[in-house]
Amino acid sequence: MHLNPYGEYAVLLAASLANDWPETRAGIEERTLELGMTQTFPPAVDDHERVRGVIDDWLAIVDEPDPDARAVLLNAQLAAAAAYPRLTNHDDEGWHLHYRDDVPSLPYVLRAIISLGTSLHLVTRGMSRLSRCQAEPCTNVVADVTRNGRQRFCSVRCANRAAVRRHRARA
Repeated sequence: MHLNPYGEYAVLLAASLANDWPETRAGIEERTLELGMTQTFPPAVDDHERVRGVIDDWLAIVDEPDPDARAVLLNAQLAAAAAYPRLTNHDDEGWHLHYRDDVPSLPYVLRAIISLGTSLHLVTRGMSRLSRCQAEPCTNVVADVTRNGRQRFCSVRCANRAAVRRHRARA
């Protein structure tokens, strides 16, 4: 798994898990593989519950409107999982950096990947680039990876729904 310079992979993975929570640990692992992770980890009995905790902690960051408070929350997550950078070469990916200890635990690795990727995303794209969808009643996470930084909706469907509501309100 490679983190791009903007943390895009990590925030899109976290948003995907938050917006459509898998019912099983296998579903979580399948999603991580679909979205770019190449490693799998030995299952533990409480993985599903612990990954849910990772996502819930991340959602507190998403829902924090104040950039300073958002940074405090994110720094706490980084402290819980991040480690000094290290070169690694696994799964025929070539040499790349890991910013975590080599702990074979899906929840631990996801906490590290998501917190680091979110940090990269926010400091390179802007502290406001995580939010909730603005098409009521939708509450999905929007990880804004657009060039102009104006993504307000989680999907085309929600954007269209909001446009129809605006149109009807004017009529």
